[in-house]
Amino acid sequence: MAEKIKPDDILTDLDGISKSFGTNQVLKDFNLYIRKNEFVTLLGPSGCGKSTTLRIIAGFERPDTGRVIFEGRDITSLPPEKREINTVFQKYSLFTHINVAENIAFGLKIKKKSRSYIEEKIKYALKLVNLEGYEERMPETLSGGQQQRIAIARAIVNEPRMLLLDEPLGALDLKLRQSMQLELMRLKNELGITFVYVTHDQEEALTMSDIIVVMNHGVIQQIGTPEDIYNEPENAFVANFIGDANLISTRMIDRTHVDISGTAFKCTDEGFAPKQMVDVVVRPEDIEITTPEKGIVTGYVTELIFKGVHYQMRISAGGLDWTAASTLGAEVGSQVGIYIDPFNIRIMRHYQ
Repeated sequence: MAEKIKPDDILTDLDGISKSFGTNQVLKDFNLYIRKNEFVTLLGPSGCGKSTTLRIIAGFERPDTGRVIFEGRDITSLPPEKREINTVFQKYSLFTHINVAENIAFGLKIKKKSRSYIEEKIKYALKLVNLEGYEERMPETLSGGQQQRIAIARAIVNEPRMLLLDEPLGALDLKLRQSMQLELMRLKNELGITFVYVTHDQEEALTMSDIIVVMNHGVIQQIGTPEDIYNEPENAFVANFIGDANLISTRMIDRTHVDISGTAFKCTDEGFAPKQMVDVVVRPEDIEITTPEKGIVTGYVTELIFKGVHYQMRISAGGLDWTAASTLGAEVGSQVGIYIDPFNIRIMRHYQ
């Protein structure tokens, strides 16, 4: 999000947000803008401040310092029900004593909408989440995925400008979770509203997001597209948290070579001085397994796991344990060479 944007493109701006619970500071001078019609994912380990950020946007928590700006208006003190924002939680919180239609209509009835308007919105929402004909069903008769869709339908009938989703797929099994990921992407495109999604699942974030915000200890580590976050991590935390990575703390030899366990590896990243302490990341799929004589370093395969579309290998070479991913396997105990294209060696500032 480094490019220039127009102020009219911004839907929500979190300006200098800090939040503590007792002596635990959860967010520290947190600054983030969210553009209209984006799918933004807050990604990070448990306790990093993702859900607190979401609750502040929704109005369920008040920041200690800072402002929540919505379309240029300060809404920091505005109660949740007066914000054009709806939230879907991991626990769907459906009312078990009323049917699906009544669950969906709950917010509309509070707003005193007409009966015809409510009936039209219920049909529209159920069609949108592919549950037409479920009006009379009771929540306990539905599967987890169906309950999730009803919770989303209940949120979208209120026509929010922004939909917040706090780990909504965490309770679903893998195949259903993957199916719901595609459904949420479709809904975002069809509805034309902004989604802000909280997860600690890296694959989920990479699959669904326009923009990923990687967080740790209440601080933003990196903001970017899924491709940027994966291919160009800004520090070792991001590289290690997003996908598998070989991470090495070392020093530059000169401006175009880095020392990896006593061997000079050519690299293309610029801006680092000779002898400067750096972190190096190499993705497993960027390691080419060769014959020993063609490798930059040689080593021995210590582990081989078949993953379906590729083999995952552990290779002991140059005093390091490398993780490699390849469509060609090599037997445990065999000697292999490791070659890495200079373009695939990512040099980063050393992460403290």
